[in-house]
Amino acid sequence: MKKIGFLSFGHWTPSPYSQTRTAGDALTQGIDLAVAAEELGADGAYFRVHHFARQYASPFPLLAAIGARTSRIEIGTGVIDMRYENPLYMAEDSGAADLIAGERLQLGISRGSPEQVIEGWRYFGYEPGEGATDADMARAHTETYLKIIEGSQFAEPNPRPMFPNPPGKLRVEPYSATLRDRIWWGSSSLATARWAAGLGMHLQSSTLKNDENGKPFHVQQREQIEAYREAWKEAGHEREPRVSVSRSIFALVNDEDRRYFGLDRQASDQIGNIDEQTRAIFGRSYAAEPDVLIDELAGDEAIQAADTLLLTVPNQLGVDYNAHVLESILTHVAPGLGWR
Repeated sequence: MKKIGFLSFGHWTPSPYSQTRTAGDALTQGIDLAVAAEELGADGAYFRVHHFARQYASPFPLLAAIGARTSRIEIGTGVIDMRYENPLYMAEDSGAADLIAGERLQLGISRGSPEQVIEGWRYFGYEPGEGATDADMARAHTETYLKIIEGSQFAEPNPRPMFPNPPGKLRVEPYSATLRDRIWWGSSSLATARWAAGLGMHLQSSTLKNDENGKPFHVQQREQIEAYREAWKEAGHEREPRVSVSRSIFALVNDEDRRYFGLDRQASDQIGNIDEQTRAIFGRSYAAEPDVLIDELAGDEAIQAADTLLLTVPNQLGVDYNAHVLESILTHVAPGLGWR
């Protein structure tokens, strides 16, 4: 069995060719797609977070709304950029959303990705400490956040409070007792995968990774997963680790599918530089008839190694079409690979 969900970036544009023309469209359609995915038997609804972009930016109102409309599906992010986050305020928001959802959040967090603006986190009031990088700042914010959602009691109470306090120091409220066990780290390297394992976070590995040895993308990603699981074992955590990978996968089962994706396939890995220091490898996409997809996906070593597969969806094609994309994979592909 493999958990299968979707990952939406929530793109919107006023173009007449888009079915998602406003931020309101993107948000309400994200809710509707999560509801449809649950009805289809999918396991997860995940959302990418980008600031200063016509995409999803503030995830917790969206996650809470989905939590109120659904009852079973996992609700997550992939990923929240921790350079932009106040760990205490995020603990309040995520705790509230998790409780509304009945403790179903699966929060992917990370350093983030290339941005729309230069050092956008500075506009949010954050700056790395002396001698530190923005990546160091993201990891510091993360470690603080993890400590807070563990229920750390650290705040000195007012001796004359407006309302009576419980004994001792106070913690951030609302508090979800299980949320700490459902935090994931979005990793693009072996080193950060091992770091995440040490802290007891699950692993999200996407369609982009640092090119660390020149091997095919799915092989490098499988090696990263193995390194992560070994580090988890060495850390002695009692929980079972989870690992997700994301892919663009389209089963061509009708003329509409073939018109959208039949002739436009990124059938091989791509290499590029995401900044001056980082050479990255981008994974291929898959688009074919179901029987061909089954053979191709069986050879993707990272998909086989992961327990969770997130399908990146073209959200601007609308809720109905994206529900069809999910249903096609769940019906025509997943059973042939033993995932269902």
